[in-house]
Amino acid sequence: MANRSYLYSADSVPSEADLPQRIRCISEHNGDVPLAHKLLVGRGTVVVPSMIWNHPIGIAADYADGAALLRDVLRAVGDGLRDDARFAECAARTAAHLEKQEAKYFLLETGEIVSMTDDDPAASVRRLVSEDVPEAVALAEAALAGRADSWLASVRADWQRHFASFYSDALYFSFPESTDD
Repeated sequence: MANRSYLYSADSVPSEADLPQRIRCISEHNGDVPLAHKLLVGRGTVVVPSMIWNHPIGIAADYADGAALLRDVLRAVGDGLRDDARFAECAARTAAHLEKQEAKYFLLETGEIVSMTDDDPAASVRRLVSEDVPEAVALAEAALAGRADSWLASVRADWQRHFASFYSDALYFSFPESTDD
């Protein structure tokens, strides 16, 4: 089994009783929660019930603000990779998919990632929300303000790991379309 993080969008957040009406697939990433996913869920971040697993290990966040942050970071990274056509294609494809799948919230599912250790999955997600995501956002904001050039250089050097996720309308865990539209 490939352990992945899964990113979705919806106009509401899951509750203990219900899933959002229309869940749109954004991306999945093998092996960890990449920087892009952390930045996308970096604004208004809260733990919510998972849509896939029976634990409170989902993460919800503001879509518009998270997408704006990632677009700004992709622009800053791209400023140092102007001759890299693969990065330019990745950034354009990511931006287009985010625009197409726009909703009110991002919903990040990390169950496969947090279950790779013996740690409690719910505690791992709380740590991701309280430490890892805010740290990534703070570094990104510092880089955008010109105060974290070495961080930005390290992201440029390994941009595939941070941004080259699988963006698609269908992920390994997809949800049926609502017929209420």
